[in-house]
Amino acid sequence: MDSLANAEHNDKDFGLKREARHGSSRAGRWPVQLRLATSLTSAEYVTRQLWHDATLERCPLHPSGGCSFARHGTYERVNPPGTQVPRWYCPEGHCTFSLLADCFACRLSGSLQELEEVIVAVEQAHTQEAAADELRADIELPGALRWMRRRLKPVHAALKLIVGLFPDLLAGCPATVCGFRQWLGIDFVLPALREIAQEQLVQLPPPVGLRPPWARGGDSKAPNQHQVGPDPPVPIG
Repeated sequence: MDSLANAEHNDKDFGLKREARHGSSRAGRWPVQLRLATSLTSAEYVTRQLWHDATLERCPLHPSGGCSFARHGTYERVNPPGTQVPRWYCPEGHCTFSLLADCFACRLSGSLQELEEVIVAVEQAHTQEAAADELRADIELPGALRWMRRRLKPVHAALKLIVGLFPDLLAGCPATVCGFRQWLGIDFVLPALREIAQEQLVQLPPPVGLRPPWARGGDSKAPNQHQVGPDPPVPIG
C-alpha cells in the first residue's frame, strides 16, 4: 500500500519543519489523514471490511522510530452504513492519524463517485437552480443550492489547482469534471485524482484532497486532531 510512502512524502515534500514538545521537531499543520490506495468502491470497502487490512508501519512524526506509535481503533463514517476508518496514535506526539480510502470524499459524507455524479449533473444543467431542484427535491430551493454549492465550489477549486500542478498532462484541460473525463478518457475522475496527485494531496482542499483545516484558536502550529464521533461531524446549533 501507499500509506507509508504518502506519510513520508507529507514530511519531505511539503516542507513540514520539525521541533515540538515531544522532542521531534515540527511546525505547521501535520496531515492527520493520509491516503489509503485502493480501487474498491465504497460498498466493496464495507463488504470486505478493508480497514482490518490497512497498515501504517511507522509514525509520520517519528519515521525513524522511537515512539509508542500503535493502532488506535477506528472511527465511523455515516455513509455507506458500516464504514469504519482505521486510526493510529502517537502518545509522544499527542496526535492521531487515519487512512482514508480513495473511494471516500474527505470531510464530506459519501463516496467520491457519488459526489462526482452530483458535480456532473450541475455542470450539464441549464442553471444551478435547475440542478439543485432536480438533485434535492426533498428540500427548499435555497437549502438545495447551499447543499450543491458546498460540493461544487471545493471540487472546482481542486481541479483548477491540479491543472496548474500538472501542465504537461493537463494544459488546456477545462477545470470541470466533464472536461477532465473527456481529457483523460476515464469514467470517474475524482477517485483517479487521488492516484494522479498523490504527492500533492495534502495541498489540495477536501473533499478531493486531504488538506487539513486551519486550527480554530489555540496553537495554529499544532496538529488538527480528529473529532470523536461520526464523519462528517454533526453540526452544532
